[in-house]
Amino acid sequence: MFVGQTFIFKQKNSSIILGNNLTFRSYPNSNLIGINRNCSLSTLTKEAEIIIGDDCGFSGTVIGSFIRIELGKNVRCGANTLITDSDWHTDDVRAGISKPIKIENNVWLGEGVKVLKGVTIGENSVIGAGSIVTTNIPANVVAAGNPCKVIKSLVKL
Repeated sequence: MFVGQTFIFKQKNSSIILGNNLTFRSYPNSNLIGINRNCSLSTLTKEAEIIIGDDCGFSGTVIGSFIRIELGKNVRCGANTLITDSDWHTDDVRAGISKPIKIENNVWLGEGVKVLKGVTIGENSVIGAGSIVTTNIPANVVAAGNPCKVIKSLVKL
């Protein structure tokens, strides 16, 4: 389901694989917390991949892949989230190399979360609003902050 306009940019020979029953909310009032931008999916190199599992939801989410970004099933991306596997300025010597991202099943990213390159977020974890995820987060935890760190463990769902 698309509420408002979602932008999709697919580089030639790259791949975007979408599961079933996805929701992309880009209209400002389609999420009660407020959305300040459209959803967008971008593959920016010919090798790039975006893979999204079934039953995921996005609200003003930007996903930009230079290598590989994989989301499992039932991933919830709160308003204005960002997921990117690169520093984007590939012509700048200060930029590091791109690294893949994996977000496992049943992960919930709160409003304004940024997931940066090289990160895996384990299944059933919740990432608090405004967090910047720069390192791996294990399964079954609540994590938050800048940089994002585990706050507490959850009982396995």
